[in-house]
Amino acid sequence: MRLFGPLYERCLQWARHRHAPRYLAAMSAAESVIFPIPPDVMLAPMALAKPAAWWRYALVCTVASVVGGLLGYTLGSYALDLIWPWMQRMGWEPAFLQVQDLFQRYGFVFVLLAAFTPIPYKVFTIASGALGVGLLPFLLGSVIGRGTRFFLVAGLIAWGGERLEGVLRRYVEALGWFAVVLVAVALVWLEWFR
Repeated sequence: MRLFGPLYERCLQWARHRHAPRYLAAMSAAESVIFPIPPDVMLAPMALAKPAAWWRYALVCTVASVVGGLLGYTLGSYALDLIWPWMQRMGWEPAFLQVQDLFQRYGFVFVLLAAFTPIPYKVFTIASGALGVGLLPFLLGSVIGRGTRFFLVAGLIAWGGERLEGVLRRYVEALGWFAVVLVAVALVWLEWFR
């Protein structure tokens, strides 16, 4: 089933639009909370089309992604407040507190890795809020991880041109499903620790 390829093609259409930077910002923010496609698929063709503006596009992507991450963090925080009484009734409080302790100790590292790698960042933005990761470590991890990733992607595409964009196009379906599998594995892993 082809799901990510058609979404990628839609993102390429958006990248050619005169309001592409606005679409890039919206996509970057949404991807940090709900959208399944990483903004790299729009950032790459934009950097390819206007190589001199690659750094501006990377900056837009980074700022919007971190703002979206803050929204995910806030949603996670409020979601926990809403379901906490239910979690206590189910007897999940001790396991949750253990996972929360790990997240609070290593939250910066988790967020930094999720922000840089293809692991779905949205899972970690929401989990960071729900598990009480400090706001400053969350922001630092997000800015460093997302900024490094987006500046690297845009810079490489501006430098490497059509050849690198072709590689991205060829593997977008596999990368999308790989990200879905990573989310499933993360959920199973969290359930196992419970």
